[in-house]
Amino acid sequence: MRYERHSVRHRCFNSPSVQHRLGIGLCGWLLCAGLLLAVTATGLAAEISPTRFSTPNGMTVLVLEQHFLPIVEIHALIKAGSAQDPAEKAGLANLVASLLDEGTSTRTSKQLAEQIDFVGGSLGAHASEDFSSATVRILGKDIELGFMLLADILQRPIFPKQEFERVRSLILGELSSDNDDPGHVAMKAFNQLVFQNHPYRWPVNGTEESLKKITLSDVQNFYAKEYLPNQVILTIVGDVTVEQATALVQEHFGSWKKGSAQPRPVKKPAAIDKKVVQLIEKDLTQSTIMIGHPGISRTNPDFYAVTVMNHILGAGGFSSRLMDSIRDKQGLAYGITSHYDTRAMPGSFWINLQTRTETTNQAISSVLSEMKTIREAPVTDQELAEAKAFLMGNFPLRLDSTAKMAQVLAQVEFYGLGFDYFSQYTKWIERVTKEDVLRVAKQYLDPQHYALVVVGNIAKAKVRH
Repeated sequence: MRYERHSVRHRCFNSPSVQHRLGIGLCGWLLCAGLLLAVTATGLAAEISPTRFSTPNGMTVLVLEQHFLPIVEIHALIKAGSAQDPAEKAGLANLVASLLDEGTSTRTSKQLAEQIDFVGGSLGAHASEDFSSATVRILGKDIELGFMLLADILQRPIFPKQEFERVRSLILGELSSDNDDPGHVAMKAFNQLVFQNHPYRWPVNGTEESLKKITLSDVQNFYAKEYLPNQVILTIVGDVTVEQATALVQEHFGSWKKGSAQPRPVKKPAAIDKKVVQLIEKDLTQSTIMIGHPGISRTNPDFYAVTVMNHILGAGGFSSRLMDSIRDKQGLAYGITSHYDTRAMPGSFWINLQTRTETTNQAISSVLSEMKTIREAPVTDQELAEAKAFLMGNFPLRLDSTAKMAQVLAQVEFYGLGFDYFSQYTKWIERVTKEDVLRVAKQYLDPQHYALVVVGNIAKAKVRH
């Protein structure tokens, strides 16, 4: 399950005065929660069975009671992300989400901040490729306020002109800073190569050019079109009863008017039928390298076999083949990883590393060699056993806080994985065989047709690939 990489503008406050009133700050409770849930999550994974219901206005609601600590996470997933941005206005969904808590028809941004501050809670919103999210984290005794504030920013944002200009300027500043980061530069270029004419080709927060084209009217229209109750999955996790949650949902979201849900056609990125190379000149002592091609969707039935295969190839840290070859045996990089970014539509597969300028070609050749090798012969029994043991053992850590649980529940619903996901995940991983790993490596890895991006001193690197 993916977790969001993009910036979340949370208002989270734990001033001494707040902690004194509560006896312990919410972040203090969260630290305790992490310790307690880490211990209990293994047993809980098989017992997670949320209550699911739909409201008359079409909202999907999931409630999971967890009474070990007095914390509640209320997480709204809105089925609209950067994939719904107009091509020339990339960053629109992110800008809309970023402005939700900058003022509503009943509260200014200052009042929102002060009210969540007073109870030591957090309130925030952000966008990703497939969806946007708005979340409140609060103590159970203040759950009424949590619902009130979340409902307010979701249903009554006013997008003040001054805040629109300020937030857009902040994002533009972030984008400008990103241009100095070779990793960001490489990823942006890589996505342009892999996702040509596809909604995933632009960064979630847009580009400097596209953001400058976005108007306040664009923000208002996107919100009106996409932010509808029948586009929302609301997950409520923590110290709350189903009866209490049901009543609060009706009270605070019952009057939200249903609209016409937008169709979400699944579009596959075009296959890469030849090597595509982009070399980006920067005066650096290292080359940043990205190699990859289109990947799979989250609902692909081979997801679990691919997960095991990718762990052995490059996602398994020091136990992976790429790390063993590129770092340990050849000393070409400090670190190297491989990724399958699985989304609603097929995402991408990529391998990224940094190496000395003079070893750029050697590193690229070695990466391609490892991609070929895992396609040619079965992995060893030890590799398979270690990969599966890690993935099964690590699974409970994805559920060890109310925040993670709420996010995972929402995404399980969004991707249609079914609630047996929690009890079956380890069994699905355990069933993966060496034959499965070899099959998916041959099917979903292509060391002949790929996109390659190198950022660095190109003249000295003399890239031959």
